[in-house]
Amino acid sequence: MRDMMNMMKKAKEMQEKMQKIQEEMANLQVTGTAGGGLVSITLNGKNTITAIKIDPSLLKPEEIEILEDLIMAAYNEAKTKIEIAMQEKTKSMTAGLPLPPDFKLPFS
Repeated sequence: MRDMMNMMKKAKEMQEKMQKIQEEMANLQVTGTAGGGLVSITLNGKNTITAIKIDPSLLKPEEIEILEDLIMAAYNEAKTKIEIAMQEKTKSMTAGLPLPPDFKLPFS
């Protein structure tokens, strides 16, 4: 019985930590850039784009494919940064827990 109560206590603590991490991640802002800074995209922790900056030199009809590629590259870089930040935040929370290697937390 004591083990069950201890396990429930740990589960509640983990849930509280997860909620705190989710709140922190929602406030996180990261920026991905491409083309040496010609294009930048800022994402928040919910993977929502909050800003896009495009250098005016790319706003030419003959540059449209380059611009499209740079937007995708900047977004992908920002998304990767968010994923890395999430992994780092959750690593400390799950330290010492016997979780399977492929275990995914509900917000990661």
